[in-house]
Amino acid sequence: MITADSVPQLRRGVRLSFDHVRETHVLLFPEGVLVPNPTAAAVLELCDGARSVTEITTALSQRYSGVVAQDVVSVLTRLGERRVVAWT
Repeated sequence: MITADSVPQLRRGVRLSFDHVRETHVLLFPEGVLVPNPTAAAVLELCDGARSVTEITTALSQRYSGVVAQDVVSVLTRLGERRVVAWT
């Protein structure tokens, strides 16, 4: 279960990069490629294994208005289900 103190990071072998041709983020992992929506990409950029869910939510709320912790948890839950995010 994800809590405010949970610390997400990309799993081993998973890499977030920006595709300049398509002008979008792509998530590369051994099983394939995922094109995250802008919200998921913003969350993924902050999944460094050092920041908690609370810290990620705070950082996003400084960049965007209307960021809700439950939305961040929802994105992280879906990414966890896809097995691209791990928890430290």
